[in-house]
Amino acid sequence: MTQRQILLTLPEVAERTRLSKPTIYKYIGDDNHDFPKQVRLGPNRVVWVKSEIDRWIRQQMKKRQTEQQAA
Repeated sequence: MTQRQILLTLPEVAERTRLSKPTIYKYIGDDNHDFPKQVRLGPNRVVWVKSEIDRWIRQQMKKRQTEQQAA
């Protein structure tokens, strides 16, 4: 049985990450941030997969730990 994916709208992604909407789109276009790409559902609707956003947040936390240990 496959797991059902939860989809997030842009305001939900902004709330979850605490990033502004322009910053989210900037990060999507910047390979250094490895931010998850949006999924286009229709001509005027994009969403993000919640598990991908959660994974990105965990990666940022791991980077912080690595940087703190190196200092």
